[in-house]
Amino acid sequence: MAQASLKAKHTQSDVTWKTRLQEWWFRNRALIGFAFIFPWFAGFIIFDLLPFVYNLYLSFTDYQIGTRGVPPWIGFENYIEIFTDDKLFGKSMYNTVYYLGFSVPLRLIFAFLIALILNLRVRGMELYRTLFYVPSVVPLVAATVIFAGFLNTRYGFLNQFLVLIGATPVRWLSSPDAIKPSLILLSLWGFGGQMIIFLAGLQSIPDDLYEAAAIDGGTGWHRLIYITVPLMTPTIFFNLLLGLIGGFQIFEQVFILLDTNGGPLQAGLVYMLHVYNKAFRDFEFGYSAALSVILFLIIFVLTLMLVYTSNRWVFYGDAQDDET
Repeated sequence: MAQASLKAKHTQSDVTWKTRLQEWWFRNRALIGFAFIFPWFAGFIIFDLLPFVYNLYLSFTDYQIGTRGVPPWIGFENYIEIFTDDKLFGKSMYNTVYYLGFSVPLRLIFAFLIALILNLRVRGMELYRTLFYVPSVVPLVAATVIFAGFLNTRYGFLNQFLVLIGATPVRWLSSPDAIKPSLILLSLWGFGGQMIIFLAGLQSIPDDLYEAAAIDGGTGWHRLIYITVPLMTPTIFFNLLLGLIGGFQIFEQVFILLDTNGGPLQAGLVYMLHVYNKAFRDFEFGYSAALSVILFLIIFVLTLMLVYTSNRWVFYGDAQDDET
């Protein structure tokens, strides 16, 4: 009897302890959740928010290298100079928009077509998927150096191929007319990330839809246009948004291939290279900060426009099913 009574007391104390722990956990669940996200939250404040606020402050000052103490406040003079006196602002923005207008759609189309091919059920497809993704693993600097040799006027592989077929060699990195197409060609190298996202989207499409279309007499083209593309629009939207944001920030490729001047006649002077030159060549950090703020606003506005217009062309099957 004594042993049974002692065992019952231990069991009751264990239940009481567990109940109290559950009650404490429930009362403090918000605090516990915040503790888990605190490392990310602290990193966001230290490495993102504070630098952004400080950069915004510098854009209203005449901060230059060697400035001691608080940089002099000049208000909107940097922004006024950018839109009135800075000739390279318009040129760099034009070059960047030109690059975006061709590189982003071509990269999306190329990645989508490769994903369609890699979604086929054939033997050894895992190996093919790996081979197509491997170029994206190569560091950007290394890939750019490889392309520098690939596009070399004298001994580059591309010009050697043009000579072999009887065409005229092109001065890819020294002709103002060929510099931007060269950068666009280089942008197609790293399509692997978008390809993987497209491939994941394709594999999420139910096979029942394709079987029903085949029973109704739909051809492969019909299935692609009326089933695959509409159901892939969320993935297309995601890749488009990332490609747009990343395209505006193109810098390393141009810096390695064309140096800080952007090549002959500054045909490759993209916006981020202009920001870099103002900060680390001319040492006008306040002016460079204003340029970066303008770039942030441009990307922010374009992102809002894409999100706002996405309701007209992005098909979310689950959301529409819930509404119906």
